[in-house]
Amino acid sequence: MEPNTQTNIETPKTKSNGALIGSIIIIIILIIGGIYLAQNKIKEAKEQELLEQNLPADNLSTSDELSDIEQDLINNADINALEQGLE
Repeated sequence: MEPNTQTNIETPKTKSNGALIGSIIIIIILIIGGIYLAQNKIKEAKEQELLEQNLPADNLSTSDELSDIEQDLINNADINALEQGLE
């Protein structure tokens, strides 16, 4: 009888790239999030600038009488800007 011989068959060890792929995905998500936040800040700054430009004049009356409204229009209206907007 032949003695029991164990054959050691070495299986090739495969490298797992799961950690590398996971890290790359996380980095991509962080970059996309950063771009999104940067665009939002730029958008908010532009909206704030437009809001400041469109604030009403401080010298408007609070009356709702027709003569007071006409006087406010005469004193504060920028007719040229209105005409340019219509063209």
